[in-house]
Amino acid sequence: MQVQIRHDENVRGDKNGWIEDTVKGALERYGEQITTVEVHLADEDGPKNSDGAIRCSLEVRAAGFKPMAATAHANDVGTALEAALGKIERHLESLLGRVRNVHSNPL
Repeated sequence: MQVQIRHDENVRGDKNGWIEDTVKGALERYGEQITTVEVHLADEDGPKNSDGAIRCSLEVRAAGFKPMAATAHANDVGTALEAALGKIERHLESLLGRVRNVHSNPL
């Protein structure tokens, strides 16, 4: 799984690798099915400080499926990332669970 991180000038980058580690840890159970994850971080209020100003958008590409995306807002990068990952995990489980059910239930 390749993790690409993009951010605007108002959000700190992933200097210690914790964003990549968090993404890989959350999605590791999907193994080789996920090829690429793009993490987009932005501070929608720029240098001003307001509630829910940090936006985290994730785009996940799973082999054989269309890309899926989720967005979350929070006061800090970690909370926004966790919320967006939660949405993606639910979407993946729903999508891949349906695929498993179709293949395991003979007609």
